[in-house]
Amino acid sequence: MTDTPDDPQRAFRARIERHDGGASETKEIAVAVEAPINIVYGDTPYAVMMTTPADIEDFVYGFSLTEGVIAKAAEIRGVEISRQHEGYVASVNLTPDALRKHMARRRNLSGRTSCGLCGVEDFTQLPTAPGKVGERAVAPEAIARALRELHEKQHLFRMTRAVHGAAWCAPDGEILLIREDVGRHNALDKTIGASLRAGLAPDEGFALITSRCSFEMIEKAAIFGAPALVAVS
Repeated sequence: MTDTPDDPQRAFRARIERHDGGASETKEIAVAVEAPINIVYGDTPYAVMMTTPADIEDFVYGFSLTEGVIAKAAEIRGVEISRQHEGYVASVNLTPDALRKHMARRRNLSGRTSCGLCGVEDFTQLPTAPGKVGERAVAPEAIARALRELHEKQHLFRMTRAVHGAAWCAPDGEILLIREDVGRHNALDKTIGASLRAGLAPDEGFALITSRCSFEMIEKAAIFGAPALVAVS
Protein backbone atom coordinates (compact mmCIF):
# COMPACT_ATOMS: atom_id res chain seq x y z
CA MET A 1 0.00 0.00 0.00
CA THR A 2 0.99 3.60 -0.41
CA ASP A 3 1.71 4.16 3.28
CA THR A 4 4.18 1.26 3.54
CA PRO A 5 7.21 2.31 1.49
CA ASP A 6 9.02 -1.00 2.10
CA ASP A 7 6.31 -2.94 0.26
CA PRO A 8 8.15 -5.38 -2.10
CA GLN A 9 5.55 -4.62 -4.76
CA ARG A 10 6.84 -1.08 -4.90
CA ALA A 11 10.62 -1.42 -4.55
CA PHE A 12 13.36 -3.99 -4.06
CA ARG A 13 16.97 -3.82 -2.93
CA ALA A 14 19.70 -4.15 -5.55
CA ARG A 15 23.47 -4.34 -5.07
CA ILE A 16 25.56 -2.13 -7.33
CA GLU A 17 29.31 -1.76 -7.82
CA ARG A 18 30.96 1.50 -8.78
CA HIS A 19 34.48 1.54 -10.21
CA ASP A 20 36.40 4.80 -10.53
CA GLY A 21 39.99 4.33 -11.58
CA GLY A 22 41.57 2.13 -8.95
CA ALA A 23 38.84 2.68 -6.37
CA SER A 24 35.66 0.63 -6.13
CA GLU A 25 32.53 0.84 -4.01
CA THR A 26 29.69 -1.63 -3.40
CA LYS A 27 26.37 -0.61 -1.91
CA GLU A 28 22.67 -1.43 -1.93
CA ILE A 29 20.06 0.84 -3.45
CA ALA A 30 16.27 0.74 -3.71
CA VAL A 31 14.91 0.20 -7.22
CA ALA A 32 11.31 0.93 -8.17
CA VAL A 33 9.35 -2.07 -9.42
CA GLU A 34 7.75 -2.06 -12.85
CA ALA A 35 5.47 -4.90 -13.92
CA PRO A 36 2.82 -5.56 -16.60
CA ILE A 37 -0.83 -5.36 -15.56
CA ASN A 38 -3.40 -6.84 -17.90
CA ILE A 39 -6.75 -5.05 -17.52
CA VAL A 40 -9.69 -7.28 -18.45
CA TYR A 41 -13.30 -6.09 -18.69
CA GLY A 42 -15.71 -9.00 -18.48
CA ASP A 43 -13.90 -11.78 -20.30
CA THR A 44 -12.18 -9.48 -22.79
CA PRO A 45 -8.60 -8.20 -22.30
CA TYR A 46 -8.34 -4.48 -22.96
CA ALA A 47 -4.79 -3.30 -22.27
CA VAL A 48 -1.45 -4.32 -20.80
CA MET A 49 0.14 -1.43 -18.95
CA MET A 50 3.58 -1.25 -17.35
CA THR A 51 3.11 0.10 -13.83
CA THR A 52 4.45 0.00 -10.31
CA PRO A 53 2.17 -2.76 -8.98
CA ALA A 54 0.89 -1.03 -5.86
CA ASP A 55 -2.52 0.62 -5.51
CA ILE A 56 -3.64 -1.47 -8.47
CA GLU A 57 -7.34 -1.08 -7.73
CA ASP A 58 -6.96 2.70 -7.65
CA PHE A 59 -5.19 2.49 -11.00
CA VAL A 60 -7.97 0.39 -12.51
CA TYR A 61 -10.66 2.86 -11.45
CA GLY A 62 -8.72 5.89 -12.70
CA PHE A 63 -7.66 4.24 -15.95
CA SER A 64 -11.23 3.07 -16.62
CA LEU A 65 -12.54 6.60 -16.16
CA THR A 66 -9.90 8.38 -18.25
CA GLU A 67 -10.21 5.75 -20.99
CA GLY A 68 -13.95 6.36 -21.18
CA VAL A 69 -14.88 2.83 -20.11
CA ILE A 70 -16.83 4.15 -17.12
CA ALA A 71 -18.38 7.51 -16.30
CA LYS A 72 -18.55 7.02 -12.52
CA ALA A 73 -17.17 4.70 -9.86
CA ALA A 74 -20.49 2.91 -9.36
CA GLU A 75 -20.18 1.37 -12.83
CA ILE A 76 -17.46 -0.93 -11.46
CA ARG A 77 -18.99 -3.66 -9.31
CA GLY A 78 -15.66 -5.16 -8.30
CA VAL A 79 -12.01 -5.71 -9.23
CA GLU A 80 -10.22 -9.03 -8.76
CA ILE A 81 -6.43 -8.89 -8.92
CA SER A 82 -4.36 -12.03 -9.48
CA ARG A 83 -0.68 -12.73 -10.06
CA GLN A 84 0.22 -14.42 -13.33
CA HIS A 85 3.75 -15.17 -14.52
CA GLU A 86 5.77 -11.95 -14.09
CA GLY A 87 2.76 -9.66 -13.96
CA TYR A 88 -0.79 -9.16 -12.75
CA VAL A 89 -4.29 -9.50 -14.13
CA ALA A 90 -6.99 -7.08 -13.03
CA SER A 91 -10.41 -8.56 -13.84
CA VAL A 92 -12.98 -5.76 -13.77
CA ASN A 93 -16.66 -6.55 -13.19
CA LEU A 94 -18.66 -3.78 -14.86
CA THR A 95 -22.37 -3.15 -14.49
CA PRO A 96 -24.34 -4.59 -17.44
CA ASP A 97 -24.99 -1.16 -18.97
CA ALA A 98 -21.34 -0.11 -18.68
CA LEU A 99 -20.16 -3.39 -20.19
CA ARG A 100 -22.53 -3.06 -23.13
CA LYS A 101 -21.36 0.49 -23.82
CA HIS A 102 -17.73 -0.58 -23.51
CA MET A 103 -18.09 -3.51 -25.91
CA ALA A 104 -19.80 -1.21 -28.43
CA ARG A 105 -16.80 1.12 -28.53
CA ARG A 106 -14.00 -1.30 -27.72
CA ARG A 107 -10.74 -0.72 -29.50
CA ASN A 108 -7.35 -2.36 -29.35
CA LEU A 109 -4.82 -0.63 -27.10
CA SER A 110 -1.36 -2.05 -26.58
CA GLY A 111 -0.38 0.60 -24.03
CA ARG A 112 -0.80 4.37 -24.02
CA THR A 113 2.49 6.18 -24.54
CA SER A 114 3.38 9.63 -23.27
CA CYS A 115 1.76 11.42 -26.22
CA GLY A 116 -1.64 10.10 -25.21
CA LEU A 117 -2.58 9.28 -28.82
CA CYS A 118 -0.82 6.05 -29.75
CA GLY A 119 -3.22 3.17 -30.26
CA VAL A 120 -6.02 5.45 -31.46
CA GLU A 121 -7.42 4.47 -34.86
CA ASP A 122 -9.06 7.80 -35.81
CA PHE A 123 -9.88 11.23 -34.38
CA THR A 124 -13.26 10.12 -33.07
CA GLN A 125 -11.46 7.92 -30.52
CA LEU A 126 -9.49 10.72 -28.89
CA PRO A 127 -10.13 10.86 -25.15
CA THR A 128 -12.19 13.92 -24.27
CA ALA A 129 -13.73 15.42 -21.17
CA PRO A 130 -17.54 14.94 -21.11
CA GLY A 131 -18.24 18.66 -20.63
CA LYS A 132 -16.80 21.99 -19.61
CA VAL A 133 -14.65 21.80 -16.52
CA GLY A 134 -15.66 24.16 -13.74
CA GLU A 135 -13.52 27.20 -13.11
CA ARG A 136 -11.86 27.67 -9.74
CA ALA A 137 -8.84 29.84 -9.11
CA VAL A 138 -6.10 28.30 -6.98
CA ALA A 139 -4.45 30.71 -4.58
CA PRO A 140 -0.64 30.94 -4.77
CA GLU A 141 -0.54 30.19 -1.04
CA ALA A 142 -2.38 26.91 -1.65
CA ILE A 143 0.08 25.90 -4.35
CA ALA A 144 3.00 26.76 -2.09
CA ARG A 145 1.56 24.63 0.73
CA ALA A 146 0.99 21.66 -1.59
CA LEU A 147 4.53 21.86 -2.90
CA ARG A 148 5.91 21.98 0.65
CA GLU A 149 3.99 18.84 1.59
CA LEU A 150 4.72 16.99 -1.64
CA HIS A 151 8.26 15.78 -0.97
CA GLU A 152 7.44 14.59 2.54
CA LYS A 153 4.62 12.41 1.24
CA GLN A 154 6.56 10.90 -1.69
CA HIS A 155 7.82 7.86 0.22
CA LEU A 156 8.79 5.79 -2.83
CA PHE A 157 10.52 8.71 -4.51
CA ARG A 158 12.62 9.37 -1.43
CA MET A 159 13.69 5.71 -1.51
CA THR A 160 14.42 5.39 -5.22
CA ARG A 161 14.61 8.91 -6.74
CA ALA A 162 13.01 7.33 -9.79
CA VAL A 163 9.21 7.62 -9.71
CA HIS A 164 6.54 10.20 -10.41
CA GLY A 165 3.91 11.38 -7.97
CA ALA A 166 0.39 12.73 -8.38
CA ALA A 167 -1.63 14.25 -5.55
CA TRP A 168 -5.16 15.48 -4.97
CA CYS A 169 -5.20 18.65 -2.92
CA ALA A 170 -7.86 20.52 -0.97
CA PRO A 171 -8.58 24.13 -2.02
CA ASP A 172 -6.22 25.36 0.74
CA GLY A 173 -3.37 23.18 -0.58
CA GLU A 174 -3.55 20.32 1.92
CA ILE A 175 -2.59 17.08 0.18
CA LEU A 176 -5.51 14.71 0.74
CA LEU A 177 -3.95 11.73 -1.02
CA ILE A 178 -0.97 10.91 -3.20
CA ARG A 179 0.00 7.99 -5.42
CA GLU A 180 3.33 7.13 -7.05
CA ASP A 181 4.38 5.16 -10.12
CA VAL A 182 7.22 4.77 -12.58
CA GLY A 183 4.86 6.24 -15.19
CA ARG A 184 3.55 9.76 -14.80
CA HIS A 185 0.20 8.94 -16.44
CA ASN A 186 -0.17 5.88 -14.19
CA ALA A 187 0.45 7.99 -11.09
CA LEU A 188 -2.31 10.40 -12.12
CA ASP A 189 -4.70 7.57 -12.96
CA LYS A 190 -4.03 6.07 -9.51
CA THR A 191 -4.77 9.40 -7.84
CA ILE A 192 -7.94 9.88 -9.87
CA GLY A 193 -9.04 6.35 -9.03
CA ALA A 194 -8.30 6.80 -5.34
CA SER A 195 -10.28 10.04 -5.36
CA LEU A 196 -13.20 8.34 -7.08
CA ARG A 197 -13.23 5.52 -4.55
CA ALA A 198 -12.99 7.97 -1.65
CA GLY A 199 -15.88 10.03 -3.01
CA LEU A 200 -13.84 13.24 -3.25
CA ALA A 201 -15.55 15.98 -5.24
CA PRO A 202 -13.44 16.91 -8.30
CA ASP A 203 -14.60 20.53 -8.22
CA GLU A 204 -13.37 20.99 -4.65
CA GLY A 205 -9.61 20.92 -5.01
CA PHE A 206 -6.86 20.63 -7.58
CA ALA A 207 -4.43 18.06 -8.95
CA LEU A 208 -0.67 18.26 -8.47
CA ILE A 209 1.83 16.28 -10.55
CA THR A 210 5.60 15.99 -10.46
CA SER A 211 5.92 15.48 -14.21
CA ARG A 212 5.62 17.73 -17.23
CA CYS A 213 2.14 18.93 -18.08
CA SER A 214 1.65 17.02 -21.32
CA PHE A 215 -1.45 16.46 -23.46
CA GLU A 216 -2.77 13.35 -21.79
CA MET A 217 -2.15 14.64 -18.27
CA ILE A 218 -4.36 17.67 -18.95
CA GLU A 219 -7.00 15.49 -20.58
CA LYS A 220 -7.06 13.02 -17.68
CA ALA A 221 -7.48 15.83 -15.16
CA ALA A 222 -10.27 17.36 -17.26
CA ILE A 223 -12.07 14.03 -17.63
CA PHE A 224 -12.03 13.69 -13.84
CA GLY A 225 -13.39 17.22 -13.60
CA ALA A 226 -10.48 18.91 -11.84
CA PRO A 227 -10.68 22.68 -12.29
CA ALA A 228 -6.89 23.08 -12.05
CA LEU A 229 -3.75 21.05 -12.65
CA VAL A 230 -0.47 22.16 -11.10
CA ALA A 231 2.73 20.72 -12.57
CA VAL A 232 6.17 20.85 -10.98
CA SER A 233 8.00 20.23 -14.24
